[in-house]
Amino acid sequence: MKLLESIAPGDPDHELALALDPRKLPSHIAIIMDGNGRWAKRRGMPRVAGHRAGVKVVRNIVEICANAGVQALTLYAFSAENWKRPRFEVEMLWRLLRFYLRHEMEDLQRNNIRLQSSGRVEELPAVVYEELRAAERATARNRGMVLNLAINYSSRFEIVDAVNALIDKARLEGRLDSLVVDEAMVSAQLYTAGLPEPDLLIRTSGEMRISNFLLWQIAYAELYVTETLWPDFNRTELLRALLDYQRRERRFGGIGAAEPASESPSRAEADLEEIAVSLT
Repeated sequence: MKLLESIAPGDPDHELALALDPRKLPSHIAIIMDGNGRWAKRRGMPRVAGHRAGVKVVRNIVEICANAGVQALTLYAFSAENWKRPRFEVEMLWRLLRFYLRHEMEDLQRNNIRLQSSGRVEELPAVVYEELRAAERATARNRGMVLNLAINYSSRFEIVDAVNALIDKARLEGRLDSLVVDEAMVSAQLYTAGLPEPDLLIRTSGEMRISNFLLWQIAYAELYVTETLWPDFNRTELLRALLDYQRRERRFGGIGAAEPASESPSRAEADLEEIAVSLT
């Protein structure tokens, strides 16, 4: 695991990294990067200072995930609801995105990271949209981790867009009257089509809500919430989240390995019959 090579043996994070099982790392991590504004407010600084600090954290977390062997990392960069914020703040977020795309391209290429976006990105300011698409094209041939930026993103919009795409396709093919939609068809039309579903969803700042993020995709994701604000989220925090994830038993609706063995079929049928009789 390249992650160990990047941490000095005397560093406290080295012990955390050693405790990780490379075979049990999440394939896809999704992060709600929350707390930039509060981080700045606590320091008597304007909110945009928190966003600037948050961009620096993005660079570190992306590199750590790539070195750990994570297949995909989705970052909630700008929600469809964020347009409601003051105009100056929104414009600063676009400047920071353009700054990131320009200054991190070398690192993305060096780490073989492929950049893609999720959301109604065509609604972004034209110059931002063009730079985003240019960065996606420049990294399209990379075969390492996928960095998926959720920009102008709403999970409800995503599901609506997916269903409308299926309807439009069926209409063009003359089979609208017989259209029957299943889960696989919807998944194939989502912005994240082709990526594994998130195994781990991290939310910083301690807020206990999903905020309209990947509602379809996180059906069986493990949730990890930390009180740490995003600008303070570092390698130690990420390693702790990964260790917590690896201690959990993912059941996907089934019975865990630690559960006692099931009763024999005959005994189970007798118990069900007894219960049915008691309810009559």
